[in-house]
Amino acid sequence: MLLDFNRLGWIRYLLIASGVLVGIFLLLPIVLIVALSFGSSQWLQFPPPAWTLKWYRQLFADPDWIASFVASLEVAVTVTVLSTLLGFMASIGLTRGRFPGRGFLRALFLTPMILPVVVLAVALYALFLRLHLNGTFAGFVIAHLVVALPFAVISISNALERFDTAIEDAAVLCGAGRLEAMMRVTVPAIHLGLFGAAIFSFLASWDEVVVAVFMASPDLQTLPVRIFATLRQDLSPVIAAASALLVGATALMMLLATFLGKDKTS
Repeated sequence: MLLDFNRLGWIRYLLIASGVLVGIFLLLPIVLIVALSFGSSQWLQFPPPAWTLKWYRQLFADPDWIASFVASLEVAVTVTVLSTLLGFMASIGLTRGRFPGRGFLRALFLTPMILPVVVLAVALYALFLRLHLNGTFAGFVIAHLVVALPFAVISISNALERFDTAIEDAAVLCGAGRLEAMMRVTVPAIHLGLFGAAIFSFLASWDEVVVAVFMASPDLQTLPVRIFATLRQDLSPVIAAASALLVGATALMMLLATFLGKDKTS
């Protein structure tokens, strides 16, 4: 017997209330850490006795924190470009190729998403020690690229599977080369998939801490690594200020994805 949800209106309100409670539970720690970053106490005290911007001034006056922020940004941007480019080429082969082992290759690309991140970090650390890549910019980029590439492959592959290849074939019949048709027809048609790949690749690199801890050196540390290392020494509100900036940058990227990723044809 089917339930009449119009008569059982209390179920609707129960679901709404449950969703609100789950949202509060997930957002409350983020709100607290942002509030602590404006507190006047020299410790992470809540509620703050007063409000101040002192910790943000200390954060921006410390060259080590600035260097970590710049390093995170440089690594994330480089990983975004490489992940989107390599993800596009891999997705073309996975969606259009007809060769033995295609399913295995697709699963191999997605392995970093399934494998425990600490296992991946230890494996990369052991490999990079032999290659002398630990603590280098190239090592950071390669390690983060391994983490970010699956997100790009998933996003772009889904876009390519929904794309009608007959449109590209029509461009070829009209005289365009295969590469020209792909660049001028296929790429604009799957721009949302490419944009999603770039956003998720950036966030995967920007927020990565476990792999970054194994890759870091005294001379090169990303912002999450700097936060983690500082937490082991003290509980200064400067950590809360750095965390708030990290959260703010992540939220900004998600908002950017929301507004710029809308399908203009809808």
